Amino acid sequence: MSKKESTRSFKLDSDAFFFIGGPCVIESESMVMNTAGTLQEITGRLGIPFIFKASYDKANRTSAKSFRGVGMEKGLKILAGVKKEFGLPILTDVHSPAECVKAAGVADVLQIPAFLCRQTDLVVAAAKTGRYVNIKKGQFLSPYEIGNIISKVTGAGNKKIMLTERGFSFGYNNLVVDLKSIAYMKTTGYPVIIDATHAVQRPGGAGTSSGGERQYIEAIAKGAVAAGATGVFMEVHPDPDRAMSDRETQYRLDSIEGLLFSLKDIYEVTR
Repeated sequence: MSKKESTRSFKLDSDAFFFIGGPCVIESESMVMNTAGTLQEITGRLGIPFIFKASYDKANRTSAKSFRGVGMEKGLKILAGVKKEFGLPILTDVHSPAECVKAAGVADVLQIPAFLCRQTDLVVAAAKTGRYVNIKKGQFLSPYEIGNIISKVTGAGNKKIMLTERGFSFGYNNLVVDLKSIAYMKTTGYPVIIDATHAVQRPGGAGTSSGGERQYIEAIAKGAVAAGATGVFMEVHPDPDRAMSDRETQYRLDSIEGLLFSLKDIYEVTR
């Protein structure tokens, strides 16, 4: 992959540390706009390339009663507003082939959720839009299997690929991050990202929702960057304890600047 590739105005420099962040799911337009603006200001001050992330729908919920989002039509309209107001590249999840083309009209990066990473029709449809495809490696896959998913994207004529580690299933309701996975996936030549917030989840651990251990987010992020991750993905919320999804694992918006400063330092020192 070349050092720089682009989708519209979005350019990813594979040699520069970058950050993907935003709330788990769109709860309201005002919350999304406030979070995007604050993160843009912080990352701009630190000189960190930033991709704004939010989902219009979270199809993978522990319970059918869990909040899923505002829906595709309203959600994409809000994300388009973020792009217009702040000029930020946008990342959002897609869950079916039918969603890909419409989501690509707004998003610069289409994210394949971890549980759907082996769904060939979805991966190929995302690839055919020409947007970047962020493959979140499933909790059930070894890093050595990521090549099969990469081949589905490149076979559809797209080499704009990002790979995200979010931990391995380990026993009941637990995930473990193996830093060897970061090292191995880097051999593919594509940017490797650590999802430091989902990596501390306790899937289904709260009965009707996923639990988590927010206090370990920083350790996971720092360790993965030191091990070679180029990017960090974090779900960030103004008030995580009141979040409508993933409340146990979203990081506080007012605490993010210090962590990003440290992560950039670690990246530069270890490179």
